[in-house]
Amino acid sequence: MRVLITGANGQLGGALQRTAPAWADINAIDVDDCDLTDVPMLRARLVVEAPELIINAAAYTAVDKAETDEALARAINAEAVAAMVAAMAETGGKVVHVSTDYVFDGTAASPYPPDAARNPQSAYGRTKAEGEDALRPEDLLVRTAWVYEAGGANFVRTMIRLMKEREELGVVADQIGSPTWATGLARTIWGLAERQASGTFHHSDDGAASWHEFAVAIAEEAQALGLLPRIPVIRPITTAEYPTPARRPAFSLLDSSATRAFLGDAPVPWRENLRLMLKEEAKLG
Repeated sequence: MRVLITGANGQLGGALQRTAPAWADINAIDVDDCDLTDVPMLRARLVVEAPELIINAAAYTAVDKAETDEALARAINAEAVAAMVAAMAETGGKVVHVSTDYVFDGTAASPYPPDAARNPQSAYGRTKAEGEDALRPEDLLVRTAWVYEAGGANFVRTMIRLMKEREELGVVADQIGSPTWATGLARTIWGLAERQASGTFHHSDDGAASWHEFAVAIAEEAQALGLLPRIPVIRPITTAEYPTPARRPAFSLLDSSATRAFLGDAPVPWRENLRLMLKEEAKLG
C-alpha cells in the first residue's frame, strides 16, 4: 500500500517510519519537501501522487505562539487537512489524522471518551478541532497527548537538560494527563490502519500523572540509567505560578479503552514506556 507520511522529521513521523509494517510503501515528507500552507500545491501534488493512505503527523504545535499566530496554525492544522481530505476524495484514498487533548476544555472528572464534547480553550486547540471537522466518516482520527520520543524536542529531554543545569526547579503539579511514548502511538496507528479502522480513537499510555510527577519519574529513571548525575530539588508549583499565553487543559486524560479493545492488546503503563524511551536516549549519547 502506498502510504504518505507528513511531518516526517517530527517525533511521531520518525516513529511511524521506524515501526512501519512490511505492507507499507512509505513516502515520508516534511516542510522542506512540501509547504502545507500552499493548499493548491498540496492538493495538486496529492492528486498526482495518489497515495492510498495519508498519515498526517504534521502539525503546528507551538501552543503559546499560536495565540498570536492563529492564522498560520489554522493553515497547517485545519486548511491543509481539508486539502488532504479533498485530494483523497478525488483519488479514493484515506486520511489518518492525529489530533490532541487540547480540543477538550480540561474540566472533566474522568478520562475523555472519543465522542466527548469538544470545547477548546486555546488557538492551538481551536485549529486542531477545525482539522478534525474536515475529516470524512471513512477517515481515521487518532487523538493523543503529552507525546515524547528519544532525540525529539519534548518535556522529557527538556527536564533532563534543566536538571543538569539547576539545583532546583519548579514544575506544574495541577495539570493531569498521561505521558505518551511516540513509538507506542505509532504502533497503534499502524494497527488501526491495517484493520481499516475509521472514526475516532484515543491513544495514550496507561495511568495518570501531573507534570511534576512526570518530572520526578524522569529524574529517577534518568539517574538510574546514568543520564543524570544527581537529582535536583523538584518543587511542585501551580499553573498560576507559571502563566503562559495559552490556556492548558487541567485534565488531559483520554479514554483509550475502545482502542485497546479494537486492537486486542493491553495498555502499557506510562512509566514503563518512559524507561524504554530513556534507554534509547542513552544509546543516542
